[in-house]
Amino acid sequence: MNRKLLSKRNRPRLRVFRSRKHIYAQVIDNSTNTTLAASSSLSKQLKNFITSSKTCKAATIVGQDIGNKLKDQGITQVIFDRGNKIYHGRIRALAEATRITGINF
Repeated sequence: MNRKLLSKRNRPRLRVFRSRKHIYAQVIDNSTNTTLAASSSLSKQLKNFITSSKTCKAATIVGQDIGNKLKDQGITQVIFDRGNKIYHGRIRALAEATRITGINF
């Protein structure tokens, strides 16, 4: 079996969804079809830190939160899934904030 495909199967998937107003991040284990961690700009824990949910600052806060949740579970590598959105703006801010916490894509 291809070595690259084999390594991707062992890593969970960080799925990012961006709407006009909010951003959502969810880490999914594809082998068991379960959600390992989730965070969004609607989260009650993050409401005190987010002034406007449509900004890159909000995406950065969500990225840091999801990164810290993954580190608490001992996960250091994920596959980044941005759907059909381009790697720009809020998607990029979330990805860079997650990388800063020590998560590798």
